[in-house]
Amino acid sequence: MLTGRESLVRLVGRRRRSPLPASLAVLLLSSSSPSPSTSPAQADDGGGSGEVAGAEARSSSGGGAEWVVCPVCGECIRGSDHCVNTHLDICLTRGLKRKLTQSTLLNFRFSKKIAAEPTSNSLDNEVETENMKQIDEDLSSDQAFFSLDSGIGSSKVGRRFHENVELREGEGIIVLRDPQNVKDPDAIKVLYAAFECEEMLGYLPRELAKVLAPLMDKHYVECEGLVVGLPERHLDNVPIQITIQKCKSDNQRNDDPNYWQPLWENFISAVRTGNFQQPSSAIYQTNFNLMIADVIANHTHVFSDQEKSFLGSFKLLSDDGQRLFVRIYTRKGPWFRKSSISYREISDLEHAVMELKLAGYIDVLSCTDDPSEYDMKEILDVLSVPEMKEILKELPKNNTSCTRRHGLLSTLLSSYHSGACAALPKRILKWTGTCIKISKMADVLLWRVQRLFFLNGDQDLSSFLLVEFGVVKFPDYACSVSHRIFQERSDLLEYEEAVQVAQVMDESLDNNSMELVTRCIDLSENRLCTMPEQENTTSSEPSPSFFSCFSAFWVYSKILTLGVSVYERDHRYEDAIRILKRLLSKVACDRRRGYWTLRLSVDLEHTGRPNESLSIAEGGVVDPWVRSGSKFALQRRVLRLSKPPRRWKVPSYAAHVKRNIIEVNIEGRPLNCETGAKNVFYGYDGELCGVEQLALQYYADEGGGWQGSHSEGGIWMTIFGLLMWDVIFSDIQDVFQSKFQTAPLDLETDDFYKSRKDLVESQLKKIQDGMAEEMLISSWELHQGTSCRGVNWDRHSLTDLRAVVACIGGRRLASLLRHLAIDYRSWSSGMPDLLLWRFLDERGVGEAKLVEVKGPRDQLSEQQRAWILVLMDFGFDVEVCKVSPVSKRR
Repeated sequence: MLTGRESLVRLVGRRRRSPLPASLAVLLLSSSSPSPSTSPAQADDGGGSGEVAGAEARSSSGGGAEWVVCPVCGECIRGSDHCVNTHLDICLTRGLKRKLTQSTLLNFRFSKKIAAEPTSNSLDNEVETENMKQIDEDLSSDQAFFSLDSGIGSSKVGRRFHENVELREGEGIIVLRDPQNVKDPDAIKVLYAAFECEEMLGYLPRELAKVLAPLMDKHYVECEGLVVGLPERHLDNVPIQITIQKCKSDNQRNDDPNYWQPLWENFISAVRTGNFQQPSSAIYQTNFNLMIADVIANHTHVFSDQEKSFLGSFKLLSDDGQRLFVRIYTRKGPWFRKSSISYREISDLEHAVMELKLAGYIDVLSCTDDPSEYDMKEILDVLSVPEMKEILKELPKNNTSCTRRHGLLSTLLSSYHSGACAALPKRILKWTGTCIKISKMADVLLWRVQRLFFLNGDQDLSSFLLVEFGVVKFPDYACSVSHRIFQERSDLLEYEEAVQVAQVMDESLDNNSMELVTRCIDLSENRLCTMPEQENTTSSEPSPSFFSCFSAFWVYSKILTLGVSVYERDHRYEDAIRILKRLLSKVACDRRRGYWTLRLSVDLEHTGRPNESLSIAEGGVVDPWVRSGSKFALQRRVLRLSKPPRRWKVPSYAAHVKRNIIEVNIEGRPLNCETGAKNVFYGYDGELCGVEQLALQYYADEGGGWQGSHSEGGIWMTIFGLLMWDVIFSDIQDVFQSKFQTAPLDLETDDFYKSRKDLVESQLKKIQDGMAEEMLISSWELHQGTSCRGVNWDRHSLTDLRAVVACIGGRRLASLLRHLAIDYRSWSSGMPDLLLWRFLDERGVGEAKLVEVKGPRDQLSEQQRAWILVLMDFGFDVEVCKVSPVSKRR
């Protein structure tokens, strides 16, 4: 992947669907290059997602290559090697999070305390409580009872309730415990007694089952019920009534009241306080409203009066209108057939559609409308392949023989744009029927709301779901906010426009539209030229430096960093040199200066300018923002280029850079020896493995009886997170601004150590004094399962982590953790592949070793060399293990 592509994808996050603003579209889609004097596009004009740009890119990228279906996301992509590889890289980088569907979003009760325990949604079936009658209980009596009105919901795995059962009102149900349920030992199932086989209908909600199950297990209560109504639609809830009655059993009389009485009181309290009247499927509605309210309250200055009025009108919509909007907003779209929309929590779809249209939240396209106002490709996307074939049959002189979706779509679009068939638009709308989509105004504003709420492009509305299902648990911290991220509305609009340019760049690389990529690079360069230098930006109350990542300046610098990689790949070194010089002159305080300086020195050498290349490298060595691997690489370049007569004096760091690194050579029997392919060897146990696993087997056997882990920097990031937990989540101004953060905003900046120096050094003193293992155990027990940047709870066991910190020793461990605390970003990658440890006696005295493994033809990167030298300075035992094929002489 191109350098900078992955970070650009994370920056863009959820792509906007609405078209580009007119001013930005002119700059990017016109034939002329953008001018530095062009004013920034305003979000008020209706921002966009760059889909128009993507369409333009597809049409301008030329033909020739066949289209293929991506096995990850299912999208059609051009079949050239570069296009396919780039698209797959992006899909795999984004992961499975984007596979979540609209029916599984926004289910976290935002107002309650975050808990790791899964809800009743983890059961295959559930009984959702809708109404609760007046509870009539007498806690002091031997017999008390009350009734609950409940509803049996639809299955979570596709099987429909009562599909083969004829439900009758007034028929009885049976409530039984299901202690063998693997998903919930407190599960309580409901059977339909009228059916001769007692067909199971579902489960009681987990919140209710948790307090009722102990009473049923001890036979303290009896439960019975009946069906009190029939659903209007097949998948609607089935209303039931449950009666719970205290038993007069010998067990209850003989047991200690101090045991069973609290169980009954807990049950009564849960029923009293539980909100069983709201269907769980509507939780997303509450969360969406809370998200809007939170953003309006904390960022009101960045919205115009019209925008605030528009967002405020959302809470005035009916429940059906709100639920329908959130449902379609979280789907891909953009168009949806009204006939295909069916959600059981929406009772009146027609009214909801009309209400949203009148409020300006959706656009409606019917058979009588003029489709020329919309993108015909987007409309055609709702059609199936058989429907497209039927439309083509109606066209005069139709000679097409294509059968695949892309070919059919291209034929229809070509016929539409050529105007050969005047009746074609009406025929298309006849097949699509009435369609709806999110309006441009709603898409722009809700994209902004989501961005301000999560403060990144990585997270989206599915974060609510991940919390509710217990997949993610966010840490406890205080949000102490004293500065605004966006001081003025104009700052936000400029930032949004920059993100739009980044999105167009991302889409253009997907579609291999290099002309549009070049325009994005040129526009970003011109925007950067017109902005003041970063170090000269002053205000009456300066914002924290770690807010810089929310500026247009920062986004354009990321686009240009990726642009350098694009130009270098195409051997356009002069263009790359121009951009790199621009970045270094405009961005004074940024850790990417090391990468920029290194690439500038390399590209200058490519163009035959060794003297200038040497001067750039020498300047980078003394630049305080050039660090870790980049600094080490520049030092090595200086030593290589500064031969007489260019330079006569040997630099002071020459001896440090030229230090020898211990190497160990082992041989293995390879499965393949192909250049560029992943190295696969037969291990000591005869099984196939990679070079790292082969090295682990060697060190465990003849290499000295070491235990170990192949984790590169993962295990160190986990140890850092656990031992520095209280430091990371300490109460520091402005670093926590969202409830969905796994790290403070300043973790990867110099401010992290500066603002917490006393706390950091206090923790490091304890670690140096030998308290690391005790601190590790305590942190693990207190925070296990909670998300924290770098901490991997599943990959590393507490036993292994304890062994590691015990064998490393307090002094070396404290030195390494201080190094990470001072500059987390620069040193969070490139650590040796293997961490090995072994105990020397029964008292727990041990030793550790770090090993970088290299297969045939592999070389150490500059970042890896820098890490090895740093670890040697800290007193670690470090070596490089080179794996080579078995010698033929054997």
